[in-house]
Amino acid sequence: QVHLVESGGGLVQAGGSLTLSCAASGLTLHTVAVGWFRQAPGMEREFVASMHWQGFITYYADFVKGRFTISRDDAKNTVFLQQNSLKPEDTAVYYCAVDPYGSGSRNFSVYNYWGQGTQVIVSS
Repeated sequence: QVHLVESGGGLVQAGGSLTLSCAASGLTLHTVAVGWFRQAPGMEREFVASMHWQGFITYYADFVKGRFTISRDDAKNTVFLQQNSLKPEDTAVYYCAVDPYGSGSRNFSVYNYWGQGTQVIVSS
């Protein structure tokens, strides 16, 4: 059975940094693509970043380019989302998910396993 567990969220001031983690069990992350999505209250879930199964291909939403970095530690079977220069508009619940096709799609409907989410709150 596949489980994804996010951690690392919290309350941070604008301009600060957080590192979100997505630890997997029941599958090997370097065989699939992993995406990060976020959902703010009253808003639709939106794509943030993803990593192709090959690891060296990554994709980012325009609003996080240059501020967020997705990475993977195969030994820990964990994917990370380093968040720098956080803004109040980054406040949301962040979810990691698995794209079994391996491409790192921006379309959340492609993803078949999701974590429970971790809350990020950025104060101004």
